[in-house]
Amino acid sequence: MTIVWAGLFLLVLLACLGLHVFGLPGNWAMLGLVALWDYLHPAPHFGFGFYALLVCVALAGEAVELFAQLFGAKRYGATGKGNLGGFLGALAGALLGAPFFLGIGALFGAVAGAFLGCYVFERAHGRTDSESRRAAMGAMYGKVFGMTAKVACGVVMWVAAARQVWPV
Repeated sequence: MTIVWAGLFLLVLLACLGLHVFGLPGNWAMLGLVALWDYLHPAPHFGFGFYALLVCVALAGEAVELFAQLFGAKRYGATGKGNLGGFLGALAGALLGAPFFLGIGALFGAVAGAFLGCYVFERAHGRTDSESRRAAMGAMYGKVFGMTAKVACGVVMWVAAARQVWPV
């Protein structure tokens, strides 16, 4: 019976990775569920090192997501104002896109918002159309890479949790 519960729990943790598609904090939800499992399960507790690993990986995912967008836009010629526009646009796009396609619109909204936000801010501050489009493409590429890296960090967290949860 322990294997059944562990298997079901790992499926729930896997579903947490799907939260990223909706722009929700899947890695943090996974961390909270692992802590709840550890609290409720009578087996030996996971320990400080395990939780430190999960927190560090979750923080790394957040940092990579943020900085990938910023550096992607910068690499393609965005200014600081364009980067701010890309960040705000991604946030607004995720919120506005969430009601569409059963919530999956948040993913597309964040990517499109990063592009549009960077483009609008660059154009508003006197950049040419081609310069603004190039910077906006960088913001969009960075957002996609950052989201992919964040999900990859979630996979690392899932594997670490699976090793702890699965009965020996």
